[in-house]
Amino acid sequence: MWRRQGFQFELMTNSQQSRHLRQFAGSCRFVYNKALAINTQRYEKKEKRLGYAELCALLPSWKREHPFLSEAPAQTLQQALKNLERAYSNFFEKRADFPKFKKKGQRESFRIPQGFRLDNPNGRVEVPKMGWMRYRKSQDVLGEAKNLTLRESCGKWYVSVQTEREVRTPQHPSTSAVGVDWGVVNFLTLSNGEVLDPCQPLKKFLPKLAKWQRRMVRKKKFSKNWRKAKARITQLHTKVANIRKDFLHKVSNDISKNHVVVVIEDLQVKSMSRSATKKVAQKSGLNRAILDASPFELRRQLEYKTQWQGGLLVRVAPQNTSRKCPECGYIAAENRKSQAQFVCGGCGFSAHADFVGAVNIREAGLASLACSSSSGEVSPSWQEPTEGIPVSAWNQ
Repeated sequence: MWRRQGFQFELMTNSQQSRHLRQFAGSCRFVYNKALAINTQRYEKKEKRLGYAELCALLPSWKREHPFLSEAPAQTLQQALKNLERAYSNFFEKRADFPKFKKKGQRESFRIPQGFRLDNPNGRVEVPKMGWMRYRKSQDVLGEAKNLTLRESCGKWYVSVQTEREVRTPQHPSTSAVGVDWGVVNFLTLSNGEVLDPCQPLKKFLPKLAKWQRRMVRKKKFSKNWRKAKARITQLHTKVANIRKDFLHKVSNDISKNHVVVVIEDLQVKSMSRSATKKVAQKSGLNRAILDASPFELRRQLEYKTQWQGGLLVRVAPQNTSRKCPECGYIAAENRKSQAQFVCGGCGFSAHADFVGAVNIREAGLASLACSSSSGEVSPSWQEPTEGIPVSAWNQ
């Protein structure tokens, strides 16, 4: 099987190299905004939108009109037009909003599809029209490098190397299946009785963020002190994101390595975190806690990591997972006595509500797998789970 994987490293640039990188990113931003402006004007005139090939044909005239565009690698400008084409496709397929104009200082990046060289043993990369640059080598780059993406974050530049290599179809060493119930109070509750506490990095840094945001508001906009305060806020947000990302990677690694089948709820995070019209303060706090936990990012990581390990990720509908009794199958809203307590009104079975949800999620996932396997819709590479549900764990 073929595996695509990305490797990210921090570049060790000097002042001249950082200036060239910002210039290349600015040229790509200029081309993107110019092409978007042309298509916006054509839309207002009810004319047909220009596609990627037609916009690329305009690049030579743009370079004559704006000589600074010639200083950037030609293919990075073409990639900026590809990004615009992809943004339009996402909009027409209702996956994203209408493309917006890019602003200076926000997500500065550009991509190089070819013409670069990677010196993996010595930890350096050659960028067209710039030469060699060193990066902080934390691991070896595996596979053939397909493209480079360079981006700026908090004054530092990072290079992401996308690679492709052929690997053997993995065979998962485990034979266990687990259901995973996500929550705000308990981050994850597994059907084997394991409970993981939430990380909540944003909650920890919220007072410091509020302090610096108040300082920035009192400064004159675009002054030096205003820029210093804004840079400090950006650093705090980056730190929060890095803590959250590190926590999610560790959790998803443990789950994907220890269980061949992982069953989760197919949660609609966008609907869950939608703003409320009543009790706005309470709902905003809940929305902040939901987004701080990043359930969608956890699902994304589990999806590819289980596949790399030779396992399988199964998504089930979240309806009645916390209202159904795992003993007798009785479904009622009254079974959920409180946020944490579950007591069946039919047989009297009681347990923690999150654990009951995890057990029901596991059973629903195994049932859907049995139906799909019998119909020939799934050809899994994982071993068939052999362990049953630990009844002793229900009473924990």
